[in-house]
Formats: sequence, C-alpha cells, structure tokens
Amino acid sequence: MNQTFTIREKTKQIVVLLIPILITQLGMFSMVFFNTIMSGKYHSSDLAGVAIGSSVWSPIFMGISGILLAVSPIAAQRFGEKRNNEVSTVVKHGMYLSFLIAIVVIILGAFLLDPILDKMKLPEDVQETAFDYLVGLSFGIVPLFIFNVLRSFIYALGKTRVIMVIMLASLPLNFFLNYAFIFGHFGFPELGGSGAGYATSITYWAIMGMTIFIVKTQDPFSSYPVFSNKKEFSWEECKEILKIGVPMGLSTFFETSMFAVVTILLSKFNVTTIAAYQSALNIVSFLYMIPISISTALTVLVGFEVGSRRYKDAKQYSWLGVYLAIFIALFTGLLVVVFRYQVAGLYSNETAVINLTANFLIFALFFQISDAIQATAQAALRGYKDVNLAFIMTLIAYWLICLPVGFVLAHYTTLEARGYWIGLTVGLLAAGIALSLRLIYIQKKKFVTIEG
Repeated sequence: MNQTFTIREKTKQIVVLLIPILITQLGMFSMVFFNTIMSGKYHSSDLAGVAIGSSVWSPIFMGISGILLAVSPIAAQRFGEKRNNEVSTVVKHGMYLSFLIAIVVIILGAFLLDPILDKMKLPEDVQETAFDYLVGLSFGIVPLFIFNVLRSFIYALGKTRVIMVIMLASLPLNFFLNYAFIFGHFGFPELGGSGAGYATSITYWAIMGMTIFIVKTQDPFSSYPVFSNKKEFSWEECKEILKIGVPMGLSTFFETSMFAVVTILLSKFNVTTIAAYQSALNIVSFLYMIPISISTALTVLVGFEVGSRRYKDAKQYSWLGVYLAIFIALFTGLLVVVFRYQVAGLYSNETAVINLTANFLIFALFFQISDAIQATAQAALRGYKDVNLAFIMTLIAYWLICLPVGFVLAHYTTLEARGYWIGLTVGLLAAGIALSLRLIYIQKKKFVTIEG
C-alpha cells in the first residue's frame, strides 16, 4: 500500500485491493458450490445432508473467522506505524490462537454434533451424510484457521492478489478431489456427500501449505519473521487480538445465525414460499460478496492510515468505501429487479416459485442497499479498532429489530413471508445508520485530523 493524495488515487487504491479480494470470495463460494452440486448429482439425500452440514458449519466458521481477521486491522495499524517487529508478533500470536480455537471447536464438535443433528429430526440417511460430511470437514479446521490468519497478514500489507492466485490454484484440486471422493473414481473410496468434506479438508491443507511457502520465501512477507521464535508466547498479545476479534466474530456470528433463524421460521410456510425465499437469499448472498470485499479492503486501508496518523485520509477512505458500496448495491440491485423473472428462472421451472422469487427480489433491492451501508460502516470502524459499541449496535439491530419486526409483519399482516424481507431491511438499515453515526462521532472526537 502507498500513501495517496487525491480522491482519484484513493478510489484506484480501493479497487486494486478490492478486485482480488472479490475473486477470492468467489473462489471460496465456488468450493461450497462444488460440494453442493456434485453431492446432488450423486443422490438427493446426499445433497440435503451436505446442505444441512454446511448450514451448521457456516455460522461457526464465519464467527471464528471474524475473530481471526482481527489480525488484519491490528497488523495494518502496526504497518502504518512502521513497527514491523510488532507486525510479526501479532501474526505469530494469531496463529497460536487459530490452533487453540481449532482444537476447542473439534472437541466441542465431538460432543455436540450428534445432539444438534438429532434435534433436527432429519431422515436417517440425510443425518448420516451431514454427520460424516462435518467429520470430514473437521480434518481441515486447523489449516483453514491458520490460513485465515496468514490471509489477514497478507491483506494488511496490501498484497491481495497473492491470496487470489492461491485460491484460483486450489479450485481445480478441490473439483478433482470432490469428483474422486464423492463418486469413487481413480482408486479413491466412494463416500457420497461425505466425500465433499474430506475433499475440502485436503484442499485447505494445500491452501495453507502454499500460503506458508509464499510467506516464508517471497518479499515483502519473508522480511517479517512470523515463523521464528516459536516458543515465544504472550497472553497479552493474544488478549489484544481477542479484544478486537471477539466483538467482530460475535457480530458476524449473530448476523449469520439471524438468517438461519429466519430460514427456520419460514419453514412453517408452504414449499413454494420456502423455495422462493432460498432462491432469493442465494442471489442476495452472492451479490453480498461485493460489499464484503469492499469492507475487507476498507478495514486494511483505514487501519493503515490510522497507524500512519493520517486521520484525514482514513476519513476519506471510510466514506469513499461506504459510497462505493451503496452505488454498486443500487446498480446490481436495479439489474436484478429489472431481470427478476429471468434470474428467478435460473433456480426453478415452476411458475409459482418463479413469481414469488421475483416478488422477493424487489424487496431485496432495499435490503442490499441497507446491508451495504452497515457492512462498510462497520468495516471502517474496525479499521479504527472501534468494535465494542459497534457489536452492541449490530446485536440490537439483528435480534431486537430484524427478527421481531419480520415476525410481526409475516404472521400478523397479509405480507406473510415478505414481512421477513422488510424486517431484515429495517434492521440492517437501523444498523447502518447507527454505525455511520458512530463513525462520524469517532472521526470528530477521537481521531481529529492532523494536517501534515
């Protein structure tokens, strides 16, 4: 990353960081896509099992990733302050934490996975596939979490293309392993949907291996001794990461789990409604990768400028990211609304499902804009390492506004399932407004512009 002096230079810097991050997000999305589609080609019960397994794992993974991604703003600020030795220390302790957290998750999974799946009252073959898929996936938790820390480190230095290349290189391997393990080709055992879990785990080991190799051998990463003095350990360093990371992780977890709860509540409606909601949510989730990619870049850039004590530049980056996310959300949202029937037709051949999905997508336009505001405002606050109040704001917005408003509108008005979309939009907009006000406050009171 370099110091920038004009809005044009800042826009270019955001885009340079953003595009590789977006491609990386698409790559990670593709892995889940391969798992689901190829399991479905094997058998419908395997598709259901992998889908259930993914829904159990996703909130946990997203929440813990949020904790580990705290390495990014901390390292970016140290980098901006030119305290390179401390960058290495942060990354090193991030890896220690990732290993410890991974072990805790595996142990808890061993005791809790069966009871959780039993509560769902699934068909026996679906439950067996979900269990075996998650067991297979568990072998990749350690490398996945370590990779997330190293990814945060690489992002903090502004070298986002490196992770993009690693992710793109891993996709053919993941596809091959899915094909081999699910269908039992090339001498591999035929495991069905559960094979997708083992294929993904092996891919995570490969991704971690490639990342470690690059960090150890390539500039500028090799100048940071993140793998030296392995016996050096400090709980104080871990506490700093957890102090920033736990609110980030919980915020992400509560947002992800909120959508899971809405999905469960919608199960009381008919099959057409459930199918239409899932189709519309899948489209929105896909488009959400754009603001989340902007957010990742924004956290790094704001953190870098704050570390360099260029508060004016940090402020400009903050609002530039918010405006860029709103513009893109508006553009993509309008495209989806204009072509909503064609988009809905990609997910179903049934007229009723297509019409209801298209109806949901009109609400999704406003949902996307609200989500873009809250995601980028929160990302900017993370760059300032201001996360505790932001976590409380999002918790209130997600669980005390989104869900209650959606539930009332869905069950006590004629809106039915559309009420949940309105509830989600209102809650996310409330989060966006509150986070934006907090951002304005800290920029005026805590990070007062210093003219150089």
